[in-house]
Amino acid sequence: MADLVIRSRRTVVGDREHPATVVVDGERIVAVAGYDAAFDADEQIDLGDTALLPGLVDTHVHVNEPGRTEWEGFASATKAAAAGGVTTIVDMPLNSLPPTIDVDALRVKQAAAKGQIHVDVGFWGGAVPGNAASLPALHEAGVFGFKAFLADSGVPEFPPVSAAGLRTALETVDALFVVHAEDPGHLHEAASSAAYADFLATRPPSAENAAIATAIEAARETGARIHILHLSAASALPLIAEAKAAGVRVTAETCPHYLTLDADRIPDGATEFKCCPPIRDAANADQLWRALADGLITCVVSDHSPCTPELKRRDTGDFAAAWGGIASVQLGLPVIWTAARDRGHRLADVVDWMARRPAGLAGLSRKGRIEPGADADLVAFDPEETFVVDARLLHHKNPVTPYAGRKLHGVVRTTWLRGRRVTNDAAAGRFLTREA
Repeated sequence: MADLVIRSRRTVVGDREHPATVVVDGERIVAVAGYDAAFDADEQIDLGDTALLPGLVDTHVHVNEPGRTEWEGFASATKAAAAGGVTTIVDMPLNSLPPTIDVDALRVKQAAAKGQIHVDVGFWGGAVPGNAASLPALHEAGVFGFKAFLADSGVPEFPPVSAAGLRTALETVDALFVVHAEDPGHLHEAASSAAYADFLATRPPSAENAAIATAIEAARETGARIHILHLSAASALPLIAEAKAAGVRVTAETCPHYLTLDADRIPDGATEFKCCPPIRDAANADQLWRALADGLITCVVSDHSPCTPELKRRDTGDFAAAWGGIASVQLGLPVIWTAARDRGHRLADVVDWMARRPAGLAGLSRKGRIEPGADADLVAFDPEETFVVDARLLHHKNPVTPYAGRKLHGVVRTTWLRGRRVTNDAAAGRFLTREA
């Protein structure tokens, strides 16, 4: 007698979508069988043509609690994640106070999150000038790796590392390093302006190219593993391809906004579109899509980085003064599916980019897949249903999003976390730590 049996004619298993029955006992998937296979279970669900996906894994989320909880918090962020089919997030080490740069700070963050999380949550540590000696103990405490900025992070308590500082950190601990790759020498001071083109000009592709070259060289010299965060500039793709071909341990991700939004269509004063690195033009996005299809870009993650409406300076529309960050953890799946289906990609491709590969990046062997032994993190997703984004109905704390008013394909019907239906009433998420 199993606990739960779910059938769907569109079950995404591995790289295929086909009719199947998923059998759950306790917190794990124990069998995947044919659609008509008979099993005894306490609960039986037939989704018909509604797709059954593994829960998505978002390895790039800024929760901001404690310290800047008015921007976002664990309860609101994880409710938004679950509503978007995301069952695992990995929280970034900055924007919270204190930043996660030592074990004591990690414990403060975990204490703040305790009892509030609706999905499973892991944590990145931070590499900043002067904390190299703290990295081994923080890694041992279970963080999934370390984030480093090569340019100003936007918050003073998380300063950038130099090229030499990055190499020192890589040599100090055998861990995955995830890098915000913009070179400050190629960035320009932004003057007050409501024109998006003026902001875009301050962060040219050359800033990403130079910083990615720096990170690759550090990885080449040390043999360390690096991951390029939120790749925006397609001009950097040949650098990454050449490094991988030479045996450098480098991977890269991108985000829904870089794949689906167009710099040439951002209205003046629309500061909800501001992020760093910036959204570029449609031709650039086309190249990112090709790299994603070819496997050079491995993951699509949200870089969910919300703030209060006031910090977005929507009153003045001043891009120079506005906080840079896009809130999208609830919307990533329908945003990417809408664009992917128009480009001829399959639902299984989206699952690969947003579930299996991010889980692999973080070493989460039981997440992001439908197979026996995996956690029963599952999503009922109607890929044909459409909706129009209303920011007021999203679960993240502040109703600001560049996707407001967009018509999207794909509606999450139900999310299960380790075999239990996720509701807003029960915070049943758990803390995750790095697997040995």
